[in-house]
Amino acid sequence: MEHALSPATLAELRRPRPYPAVSVLTPTHRREPDNAQDPVRLRNVVAEAKKQMEADPAVTRERRAEVVSQLDQAVTEVDLAHSEDGLVIFAAPGEHQVWSLARSVPERVVLSDTFLTRNLVSAQAAERPFWVLSVSADRVTLWNGGGERVRAAAVGGFPLVREPENFDPERQEQIGDTPSTFRDERTRAFLRDADTAMDAVLRGSPRPLFVTGETAALAAFEEVGQVARRGVQLPHGGLAQGTPDAVWQAVRPAVEREAARGVERVTGELEAARGRKEFAAGVDEVWRNAREARVRLLAVEENFRVTVRDDGDHLIPAEGGDLDSREDIVDEIVETCLETGADVRFVPDGTLGDARGIAGVLRY
Repeated sequence: MEHALSPATLAELRRPRPYPAVSVLTPTHRREPDNAQDPVRLRNVVAEAKKQMEADPAVTRERRAEVVSQLDQAVTEVDLAHSEDGLVIFAAPGEHQVWSLARSVPERVVLSDTFLTRNLVSAQAAERPFWVLSVSADRVTLWNGGGERVRAAAVGGFPLVREPENFDPERQEQIGDTPSTFRDERTRAFLRDADTAMDAVLRGSPRPLFVTGETAALAAFEEVGQVARRGVQLPHGGLAQGTPDAVWQAVRPAVEREAARGVERVTGELEAARGRKEFAAGVDEVWRNAREARVRLLAVEENFRVTVRDDGDHLIPAEGGDLDSREDIVDEIVETCLETGADVRFVPDGTLGDARGIAGVLRY
């Protein structure tokens, strides 16, 4: 199942496709007894997707058979034993994808000429994604972090591995992290390559960066480039070839400290915006400003959910079963704000007080 949503992947998912591009969403559960319902819900929502295609006169029999085949293949790839909080299946002629999300989604089927991406976008923002770059003399590994976990990231040419023949034979038996090794010009050239590669990753997917390595490795990496100065440096060696769990345990305290500072900055900006009358609060007011691209900073409490319907002038509360209800309006707002250049931050429940779960700093 898919996890990492890069800008390139998102652009590919939003590419127009031959009709129907089918998006199937269902909530899932991590633990018993709630997860017992997941197989039944998945089976029912997939059956609903097939039913909608069969009833749609714009879908030919041949096209329906092709997409149904892709849906069935996708279902075989679903691993409900390791469920998170939401599951999204995309199926179109000749392709399918399965996404596991650490954020709940409404049960839903959408037939369109593009895939429904708002829930993926919101889930990634809620995970507060970050990069970890683990530096050593012979290997530099990039880790994709978020949602209290990290995994190796095979992007930007990472991991970078220095060929053994580049080492001085007298140092072959060394671990490679001594100060003398990092004064070697071949090592420094290798680190410069890593700096260039990481700079390109950050330009394409900017997010907080944590850099790990022995003290000598961090010093050399900072001397040869610019990337180390833009991140939080953590003197912890051995992670370039470490396990995801070892990396997470090493960076977790720093990640949590930075997250807490981030929440303080957000609340400070919101309070300042109140005084300037550049503040919006509540789902209706924020949604109206988001559609006008007026939101510069969006703050959303982590578990804030609300179901609404549009009465033409405002969003008003609704029940989930209402025909015109919108259960994922928060995810719509998040995606809209990101597309208009806003900074989106998820904060702990209760942080926003009387703002009722969602608030924004306006551009004007």
